[in-house]
Amino acid sequence: MVDNLSLLRQKKNPMNNNDFSTITQPHCLCGINLPYDQCCEPYHAGRAVADTPDRLMRSRYSAFVLRQFNYLITTHHPDYLNGLTEQQLAQGETQWLGLQVLSSKQQSETGEVTFKAWYIEDKHIDAIYECSSFIKKDGLWFYTDGQQMQTRLPGRNDTCICYSGKKFKQCCAKRMS
Repeated sequence: MVDNLSLLRQKKNPMNNNDFSTITQPHCLCGINLPYDQCCEPYHAGRAVADTPDRLMRSRYSAFVLRQFNYLITTHHPDYLNGLTEQQLAQGETQWLGLQVLSSKQQSETGEVTFKAWYIEDKHIDAIYECSSFIKKDGLWFYTDGQQMQTRLPGRNDTCICYSGKKFKQCCAKRMS
């Protein structure tokens, strides 16, 4: 099994050597208004570790979008993996649309982040609506598990979930047809 602590502390890139220097989003995929190379990329490349549950959750979302499955396994506490592998995570063709962080709280060694991660599959829009739990071990934050909840689609006139600034009906809702 991969030693998560060693992998996160390595100076070299523990991922699969993908080059993300071509990402041209005006802000990071995690929803923070910073360029990717100043936000989640240092975590994905192993040059930094997330210092809060919120930062870890956001970097994990970006890793899902970018298919950085090694990072997801590395930042998942080994006691909670339940046999999850990179190969399992790589199945499917999910298109991620946007992340909404609803709340985040942290105590000394534990934390929770409630979020909606919007995606589309087979012309169907849905969200992972979850209250994720995190623990801190040896100075590093790890995802443990989450409580899944139900959500509803945005209203036609609501701001779109992808942060385009358009109304939902004029943007991502069109992908459902």
